[in-house]
Amino acid sequence: MYAHEYLIPLAVAFGVAALMTPLVMRLAIAVGITDQPSERSVSRRPNMPLLGGMAVGLGFAAGLAVAIRQVELTIPAGHLLALTLGGALIIATGIYDDRFGMKAWAKLSVQIVAALLAIGSGYEIDHLTEPFTRTTFVLPMWLSWPVTVLWIVTITNAINLVDGLDGLAAGVAAIIAATLTFLAAQAGEFFGVCVGVAMVGALLGFLPFNFAPARIFLGDTGALFIGFVLSLLALEGYRQVTLLTFVVPVLALAVPILDTTLSVVRRLRNRSRIFSADRLHMHHRMLESAGSARHAVLQIYLLTAAFCLVALAFCKLSGYMALLFLGAVALLTYRLVTNLGDLATTADQAASGGLNQNSGDDEP
Repeated sequence: MYAHEYLIPLAVAFGVAALMTPLVMRLAIAVGITDQPSERSVSRRPNMPLLGGMAVGLGFAAGLAVAIRQVELTIPAGHLLALTLGGALIIATGIYDDRFGMKAWAKLSVQIVAALLAIGSGYEIDHLTEPFTRTTFVLPMWLSWPVTVLWIVTITNAINLVDGLDGLAAGVAAIIAATLTFLAAQAGEFFGVCVGVAMVGALLGFLPFNFAPARIFLGDTGALFIGFVLSLLALEGYRQVTLLTFVVPVLALAVPILDTTLSVVRRLRNRSRIFSADRLHMHHRMLESAGSARHAVLQIYLLTAAFCLVALAFCKLSGYMALLFLGAVALLTYRLVTNLGDLATTADQAASGGLNQNSGDDEP
């Protein structure tokens, strides 16, 4: 399949998502699945329709179906089934959570089940190759499965954690999905390319309705589903994992991974619950410095694109040059984090007036 032929499933995913979003908006309002601002919310607009993830999911399904029909290849056994069943389970959980609310542990349990479905269908980090001597280390099942579950669950929740400003999660995910699609194409994993193209198209079709000022939110329905698909897409392109090549999807997903990691570290330092919510996420810090939600979102788009370009450059390096490059990126990332103040404790933030400590919501 030539590159230009992927434009058809891209256009189908875009069109279906764009057409379905207004219908989903009406449905969400009719059944009462709307956002109610909380202490940690940036938005103060009541009754904003959720369920944007349904439009993204429908667009993604349509685009993927068209792509698969056009591509003459053998889909890895069980991969389509795992993506379908796991994605449907995540969307159903998100719809329930958006309507009735769920405890963090309950959502996490469902995500683990979806991850196990994926592992049972072949999505597994089962070996690592040392980059200098090319020695391959086979991971035993007792280690391989937890590592893969951790990867899938972390990325699934990472997109949800950055979903705090109009258009933020959808735009960031579109940039990441485009990068992972390119990487899958380089690795010759054309089913991954089909998945990525469908996701990019669906996100771009939804984004005009979600960008500031948003008319609909993704909700947990969308944020968790997008994160789940991206976690598997990353594994599609890098199933032959080396210690350095796996850094590439990590770099592409650096912004949501950073935000998630810093959230966990911050809450451990503050001796608060890991799943407790706060207003110290990266987008909150960007909002304070940028002055407007739209400018903050555009800055995070640019930051995500920069990390994705670094990921594309990194895949061309090997050996000690790759390690030197990675060290430089780590130093610059640390500088970025300290400049944003994301390493500050709760007490530091409260003293500077940047924290509302009355949050009662849980994450993920």
